[in-house]
Amino acid sequence: MLQKTLAKAKSVAVGGHMRPDGDCVGSCMAMYQYIRTWYPEKKVDIYLEEIPNSFQFIEATKEITHEIKDTTYDLFISLDCGDAGRLGFSAPLFENAKETLCVDHHVSNSSFGKNNYIKPDASSTCELVFELMEEEKITKEIAECLYLGIVHDTGVFQYSCTSSETMIVASKLMAKGIDYSKIIHDTYYEKTYVQNQILGRALLESVLFMEQKCIVSVIDKKIMDFYGATPKDLEGIVSQLRLTSGVSVAIFLYELQTHEFKISLRSDDTVDVSKVAGYFGGGGHKKAAGLTLKGTAYDVINNVAKQIELQLQKK
Repeated sequence: MLQKTLAKAKSVAVGGHMRPDGDCVGSCMAMYQYIRTWYPEKKVDIYLEEIPNSFQFIEATKEITHEIKDTTYDLFISLDCGDAGRLGFSAPLFENAKETLCVDHHVSNSSFGKNNYIKPDASSTCELVFELMEEEKITKEIAECLYLGIVHDTGVFQYSCTSSETMIVASKLMAKGIDYSKIIHDTYYEKTYVQNQILGRALLESVLFMEQKCIVSVIDKKIMDFYGATPKDLEGIVSQLRLTSGVSVAIFLYELQTHEFKISLRSDDTVDVSKVAGYFGGGGHKKAAGLTLKGTAYDVINNVAKQIELQLQKK
């Protein structure tokens, strides 16, 4: 599918969702390097928002473009993105492209590309990108990118999305000679001092509610400014909240601007948080989803909690 789609295009744009995480960066960088390496006759550009410093061990991240020019591409490849709006600043390039390909594993994805490769049961978009590429053409550099994405979206192979196929793919990537333990340590476990400070603040000020089945924590703009934190420093907080004993759903929100919050949801099997996020125009997976809402923190939490409660009442 990938090779046939690429064959028709002379120019290709690669892009992923806003506030790119490990799977988004990994899948986009892998695709970009694959096209650049094996289709040198094609013009290829990659469009992403600023990425975490820990992901910049991938040399080709220096070639990421953070703003669009007045350009029309033959093909736009969207990776790890549930809908066109989530592409952010690169959405116009997707809309104006002659052909589009969407590769994703979000259950909320409505197949918004002209061509789609969507498998909600896959551990990550990187696992799907591996399936689309010829294995012998996956270089060490491409393998590093794919391994990064799989590690991050499986929580280092601990989440339920991890399948036997995921482990097989990971082993094949390891066989390419990547430093897999360093990728895990440097990009998943290692935290900066600011990240640890903001995590501590979020845990300290968290609140249990709904008979202690839910936990919530809020980081507003004042707190972020106090610590000098950016959204990239807040990754992993919601997952840590979910580890609280007895908790079924974790809600973590941080303020993007006055009275506008980015909300991350994590759940066990009790609540399908993709439905909660979808109700408000967000999306994701059954156990991990996100959305953006305007209002006071109290109002936002109240509204999200009502949708969670509706599911808990049916249990």
